[in-house]
Amino acid sequence: MAKLVAVTACPTGIAHTLMAAEGLEQAAKALGHDIQVETQGSVGTRNTLAEADIAAAEVVIIAADTRVDTARFADKPVYETSTEPAIRTGADVIKAALAQVATPLTAGLKIVGITSCPTGIAHTFMAAEGLEQGAKSQGHVIKVETQGSVGAKNALTAEEIAAADLVIIAADTQVDKTRFAGKRLYEASTKAAIHDGAALVRTAIADAKVTGVASSGDQPAKTQQAAARTGFYKHLMTGVSYMIPFVVAGGLLIAVSFALGGINVFEDVNKGTLGWTLFQIGAKAGFTLMVPILAGFIAYSIADRPGIAPGMIGGMIASTIGAGFLGGIAAGFIAGYVVKGLSDHIPLPRTLAGLKPVLILPLLGTVIVGLLMYYVVGEPVAAALAAITGWLQGMQGSSAIFLGLLLGAMMAFDMGGPVNKSAYAFATGLIVSQVYAPMAAVMAAGMVPPLGLALASALFKNRFSLDEREASGATAVLGLAFITEGAIPYAAKDPLRVIPALMLGSAVTGAISMVAGCTLRVPHGGVFVLPIPNAVTHLGPYLIAIVVGTLITTAALFFLKRPLETRESLQPASA
Repeated sequence: MAKLVAVTACPTGIAHTLMAAEGLEQAAKALGHDIQVETQGSVGTRNTLAEADIAAAEVVIIAADTRVDTARFADKPVYETSTEPAIRTGADVIKAALAQVATPLTAGLKIVGITSCPTGIAHTFMAAEGLEQGAKSQGHVIKVETQGSVGAKNALTAEEIAAADLVIIAADTQVDKTRFAGKRLYEASTKAAIHDGAALVRTAIADAKVTGVASSGDQPAKTQQAAARTGFYKHLMTGVSYMIPFVVAGGLLIAVSFALGGINVFEDVNKGTLGWTLFQIGAKAGFTLMVPILAGFIAYSIADRPGIAPGMIGGMIASTIGAGFLGGIAAGFIAGYVVKGLSDHIPLPRTLAGLKPVLILPLLGTVIVGLLMYYVVGEPVAAALAAITGWLQGMQGSSAIFLGLLLGAMMAFDMGGPVNKSAYAFATGLIVSQVYAPMAAVMAAGMVPPLGLALASALFKNRFSLDEREASGATAVLGLAFITEGAIPYAAKDPLRVIPALMLGSAVTGAISMVAGCTLRVPHGGVFVLPIPNAVTHLGPYLIAIVVGTLITTAALFFLKRPLETRESLQPASA
């Protein structure tokens, strides 16, 4: 029987605090351990731990959603988590805490990390912050490189990588790991780093594996990391993340060309003018590359660099035969798995191994993918895309409302998670086929959750904590910039009430945008791209859709969220 002490705390110090304490107490009793639990919150500290209890304890468990002072536990191993695991799986929390005692963490490690999400904006930086705080709280030194459509920031140097004891990659897209060959490496999603960075660091220290050492130009096909690269969503999002800059650049250039030369600027009579030239750059170059890039980097996510050429060539074939983004997705997955299969099953002597990634795999992969696209896959996918495009372009009335409601609700359901990104990828892909209405609905609906929360926290102060009210200004800016993830901290604290309110407002916004026939030629930017001529059509109804959805979300939050009857909720924001 082990002796344990614990502290539970949540922002209000009521429900989650007491539920977490009860969960730990019941789990300890079932496992045959002795535990003393102290609860902390705005109503004060209860069951305060005695010095004798702390001295006798083998481990200290902190199950909290707020900061807990651990100074009195300086000489004890401390296991930290949030209240939710303690409530739902208290036994697992206790087992993990005791396992930490059996295998103490090494302090003072040098850690390097990479975070990346499909757009390279909110989740990327939130995950980086989670890793940094989690590592520093355990006495480790860490540097995190952020990767996304805006490029790599805080880039790791060769010297920093060489000196690192551990590499942590928290990404929802494929990250090139060749520079970490020979290092202990652990991979996870951005969600894991955002939710509990400290726990991710502990797991990485315990479970990281040494990556394969790359030979001259060859990519090992059977390393631990290759086994981890699974999942349709991750491969698709990798392709989408690389495609987005082409969509943005091409769409904005087309909009500017229309502003300069009118809606018929692309006709030969305007050849040589600035507007005509910008249209050629945006439409004939930028948009032409979108599907090949999508396909190439889906294949890259599956098969590393040898998959890029077969994937891009398959994507180009999809464009030329009218299969569009659906054909590009098909070509990317076919190329990725074909090349991976060839790499796994073509044995070569060490002296010829360097030919595989630069000659054998690209050549054979391209031949197989090209033949499949022309003779098997291309025509059925082109017919399917034509049918979808025709249906979307002819949508009106109830069908437009339904699609708008669906896309809007998906954008607010998990705010940057798989459901949100699926709706976003669908709308972005349709831009290639000159179908712009879903993109307008998706961006408007994605702006509403942060805007609604910011307005509600300003109007209904007793329903939000001091921290939430103080963050409302930044949340509003994130909403205006179409960064839906700004709503995550609010939803995480009260998901059963907040998420339905967000989905309701976003669904109405999406429906209004679709019914009004609003279209958007660029996949990101929020209100900051709206002043660009022709970037969005029917601007008035589009703004009305965003405002109405924001007000509906705000009203729903008023009715669904309960007042926080604590001193914190009643304290003025300036305090």
